[in-house]
Amino acid sequence: MMPLRTLLKPLGGLLLAGVSCLVLAAPQHALTLYDEPPKYPANFKHLDYVNPNAPKGGTFRKSALGTFDSLNPFINKGVPADDIDLTYDTLARQSLDEPFTAYGLIAEKIEKAPDNSWVRFYLRPQAKFNDGHPIRAEDVVFSFDTLMKSASPLFKSYYSDVEKAVEENPLQVKFIFKHTKNRELPLILGQLPILPKHWWETRDFNKGNLEIPVGSGPYTITEIKPGRSIRYERNKDYWGKDLPINKGLYNFDAITIDYFRDNSVAFEALKAGQFDYWLEISAKNWAGAYNVPAVKQGRLIKEEIRNANPTGMQGFIFNLRRPMFQDVRVREALNLLFDFEWANKQLFNGSYARTSSYFENSDMAAKTLPSDEELAILEPLRGQIPDKVFTEVYKPDVTDASGMIREQQRRAYKLLQDAGWRIVDDKMVDTQGNPVKIEFLLAQTEFERILLPFKRNLSDLGIDLQIRRVDTSQYLNRLRSRDFDMIIGSFPQSSSPGSEQREYWASESAEKPGSRNFMGLKDPAIDQLTEGLINADSRQNLITHARALDRVLQWGFYVIPNWHIKTWRVAYSNHIGHPAVTPLYDIGTSTWWVKPDVEPVTATQPTSESLEP
Repeated sequence: MMPLRTLLKPLGGLLLAGVSCLVLAAPQHALTLYDEPPKYPANFKHLDYVNPNAPKGGTFRKSALGTFDSLNPFINKGVPADDIDLTYDTLARQSLDEPFTAYGLIAEKIEKAPDNSWVRFYLRPQAKFNDGHPIRAEDVVFSFDTLMKSASPLFKSYYSDVEKAVEENPLQVKFIFKHTKNRELPLILGQLPILPKHWWETRDFNKGNLEIPVGSGPYTITEIKPGRSIRYERNKDYWGKDLPINKGLYNFDAITIDYFRDNSVAFEALKAGQFDYWLEISAKNWAGAYNVPAVKQGRLIKEEIRNANPTGMQGFIFNLRRPMFQDVRVREALNLLFDFEWANKQLFNGSYARTSSYFENSDMAAKTLPSDEELAILEPLRGQIPDKVFTEVYKPDVTDASGMIREQQRRAYKLLQDAGWRIVDDKMVDTQGNPVKIEFLLAQTEFERILLPFKRNLSDLGIDLQIRRVDTSQYLNRLRSRDFDMIIGSFPQSSSPGSEQREYWASESAEKPGSRNFMGLKDPAIDQLTEGLINADSRQNLITHARALDRVLQWGFYVIPNWHIKTWRVAYSNHIGHPAVTPLYDIGTSTWWVKPDVEPVTATQPTSESLEP
């Protein structure tokens, strides 16, 4: 979930403010970020990025990496099946061509308090679960209470500013807030998945298993091969199929997902026609691996689709719970030993740009010296945050791409010496005299070729980097228990960040299993900056707070920044079509369809076990 923020914009003058409040208190078909009119009026027919006449039918064959052992995506146990969210509807849905506008889905209308102290949802009488049971306010209250009590800590943090959910009548539910400062709450509550009380109240919510749950979404699960594949079929009696917000969506009669143990094996299966869609993350593959008959003959289509999302931060993440990473000089030194320019030239075909901001590809990225408005936020924290925040613009070190980084290694060695590390018998030892060994936990083989040059650069300074590749289940278990030194991870961002920032940076989330505070960050100054961002009261104020937070995170060297690209690179079968207009903020596969006049590629039979998922 990628929530954004909303606020009440003062219009000046008591009379005008009073009129504004009366308007805001009226039930609406949509809520927007700054209470401006939504792009789509109440009588809209369909979203601009769909084909309202898209044909229904066919099967969309997808792949996934690893395995799955759970159909409950809400708890912190097991590995949930991919695309399980297709079986659940939410109170509202975000459009994909606006920064953040929530349109009613299960809720027909949404009413927000003038002072932002509550939000009320008016449910559609026709809304029902896939077993025919009507969706009512008691289900909404049950869903909220259950997720807050028993689900992943993500939900507890996400909705922590909600005091309670109240059933006012069978079609009306009200959420009362603990305070009025969190302007995004009315919108992110629209993202609440609604669970059937009548089904769950006789079951253990915390038990992860493969019992097919009852949902309310456009698809239902019809077949499971545990750990190997799952099949979703379009519910032709789906209660919301004729809503304008759903027009042109969910066009496939079936969606199947086959699981592969290795992405390289899955890619071979794609070329052999065993499934229909691939999101390419390897620049090397994109540049050279598609010179195959399937592409030459037009059976497999390559396409780059624009991505207007902030790219956020992907990087090599340090686990600050480990004593060796608690000194910022150590983290800065290890940053110097990653040679991005060489990797981009030799491994990525020059396809990527280096990431420097936690809000990359957006106006929230700190790319210049702090403004006066930012300094007003940062000055009270002077002495608690890095001094360079005030005087320098953060930029990752740049090499000459030759693979020789002696200058960076000299500077890194000096930083390590300053931190109390030293060389003994050609081995780097820490302040306690212990040889430095760093385990890099990995689940994807593709990253090994990127880490091996990094390993060599560390080895030159006597540091032993051990690359430990494990299967998906073990990786997730170790991630949740924080049993790692370093990992590759990401902190995705929306066009208007909000409460999810607590999950990334707040001290309270550092020890929560399942939170995205992977590095174990506990810093009162960052806590304050995070809360300031969440409680920003205007778009410009949000930008200012985001940049202030960005600077402090940058100069904390909590990750070794990786790279980004501003398009999605996809390959798909030629019998799959998509609208000419694509959404700004998503690939939009929910808008795609099977061309009725084009025969799908017949999967070739594998000649060895290598192509088996």
